Amino acid sequence: MANLKTLRMRIKSVKNTKKTTATMKLVSAAKVRRARMACEAARPFAERLNQVLVNLSSGAGEGGPLLLSGRENVKTIRLIVVGADRGLCGGFASSVNKKALQLAETLQVQGKKVEFIAVGRKVRDGLKNAPFPIVGEHTDYGKNISYELAEEVGQNAANAFEDGECDQVILVYGLFESMLRQTPTEQQLVPFSSESMTQENADEAAAAPQAGFEYEPDEEKILADLLPRNIATQVYRAMLESQASEQASRMTAMDAATRNAGDMIKKLSLQYNRGRQAAVTKELIEIISGAQAV
Repeated sequence: MANLKTLRMRIKSVKNTKKTTATMKLVSAAKVRRARMACEAARPFAERLNQVLVNLSSGAGEGGPLLLSGRENVKTIRLIVVGADRGLCGGFASSVNKKALQLAETLQVQGKKVEFIAVGRKVRDGLKNAPFPIVGEHTDYGKNISYELAEEVGQNAANAFEDGECDQVILVYGLFESMLRQTPTEQQLVPFSSESMTQENADEAAAAPQAGFEYEPDEEKILADLLPRNIATQVYRAMLESQASEQASRMTAMDAATRNAGDMIKKLSLQYNRGRQAAVTKELIEIISGAQAV
């Protein structure tokens, strides 16, 4: 009977867990729709701004703003890692952290000093034991993603670059491709590089007819205004992409957990029913044996 009591308690516990995971799946399904719409709305602006900067930088000539020309000797590289802010989202949190650590180790082998800026609680927790310092962190960003926060992160990175604290800034985030596919991606933010464009938009830019433009004011003044704005825009897009990726991964993980809980309940119920049947049979045998003895 003690074994049957334990099984009943386990079945009850798994049923409660199933209710929780099913609820979390529904909540994530509602959130992922909004997050997906937000990141898809931000993509065209971010990618077009990248393309405009490519056109402007090609006409700016040598020199130009430091955010464009960069430094010849790159010693310190700062990685802005935008990932999961909450747990229970499958392998998404660890995949972004793994991508950042792999990139940091590769740069370290090349003789570079690497620093992290963690955007997301799980990013900070996953990187705090790494052999690379975390020079800045922004947690709980998932509650209220705003352009002001992205502007703050971007401005801090640009100031650190201009003050000589770092020589390059790279953005690492989870690119939302579909409900079942979220890909860790890296993008160079500072100095600006045409390689930061997605392959699709780079192909479009190459195939587009090259028309002549005259800028007023000149390219360098426009670049001085657009380059910092582009940094904030790309960080904001990374936050939206990572938020959509996190919710999609959580919805998938909770759906799998709910199905696994259902399978476990079936197995435990079968085991419980067999044990109960065996106990009843044993009691009947004892009663019949006692009656025959009398």
